[in-house]
Amino acid sequence: MKLEVRDLRVYFYLKRGAVKAVDGVDLEVDKGEVVGLAGESGSGKSTIGYSIMRLVPPPGKIVSGKILFDGEDILALDEKTFSKKYRWKKIAMVFQGSMSGFTPVFKIRDQIVEVLKVHGWKGDYDERVNELFKMVNMDPSLADKYPHELSGGQKQRAFIAMALALNPELLIADEPTTALDVIVQEYVVNLLKKLNKELNLSIIFITHDLALLSEIADRVYLIYAGKVMESGPSEVIFKSPRHPYTKLLIASIPSLDKKEVAEIPGFMPDLSNPPPGCRFNTRCPFVKDICKKEEPKFKDFPDGDRVACWLY
Repeated sequence: MKLEVRDLRVYFYLKRGAVKAVDGVDLEVDKGEVVGLAGESGSGKSTIGYSIMRLVPPPGKIVSGKILFDGEDILALDEKTFSKKYRWKKIAMVFQGSMSGFTPVFKIRDQIVEVLKVHGWKGDYDERVNELFKMVNMDPSLADKYPHELSGGQKQRAFIAMALALNPELLIADEPTTALDVIVQEYVVNLLKKLNKELNLSIIFITHDLALLSEIADRVYLIYAGKVMESGPSEVIFKSPRHPYTKLLIASIPSLDKKEVAEIPGFMPDLSNPPPGCRFNTRCPFVKDICKKEEPKFKDFPDGDRVACWLY
């Protein structure tokens, strides 16, 4: 399995104009790789995930670009073909706020069985649900509970089980630890790491929590205002970041050995009228005149880091 996103642009058409939520993003995911998408709220990272699933909500629209899954452009397929061939079968998603994604009046088992039936699963439905629950370290008897009878962490694991129902090759996890306490967050991250190794499952892990991302990601993309600022191997990004935005984000991670936590001054620009040049120029402590005029090209480094910044 290989996923390639090429020059993806997703705009939301509002009365004030087109909001350029994703504006020329490239990224890749290899078989068995965990790729992290990080950035502030509103940076466009979740929209990238929805675009891969072809579930961008209106008034959003994929304007241009290609999303290649093993060489096939899934954006060129009609909806029926994509749904039958890819959605949930090869690509599945754990949505942000998925803990409230279950229908409250049906038992968890019935909702997972419905997914299996709709997508033509061949086999015993109850056996498959039991197998999925064991896969996410849950007692299969919990599948016969209603959603409100499970804790937040249990519901999140149950939703991950449902996402894995048809053996997808790629799992998109959009803020999978939102609203969970720190201990349960760690448990969910460890579960995803286990699934990644045991199933050779490719994962796109979307979060604003860089501390969590450092535990699971093989490669990281830093997204700001709809564009990739920096990407590279996880150990390079967290040990020797190059882009000012990446440095400030990492410096803002609280830890016991830090006397002060850094902050990024100012606010993200209005994406219906983004600033010329580098989009981070309105908040960057190292801004130069050229940063306000021309968009920087990517520079590749021997350690695998890729940076779009005029400092380099």
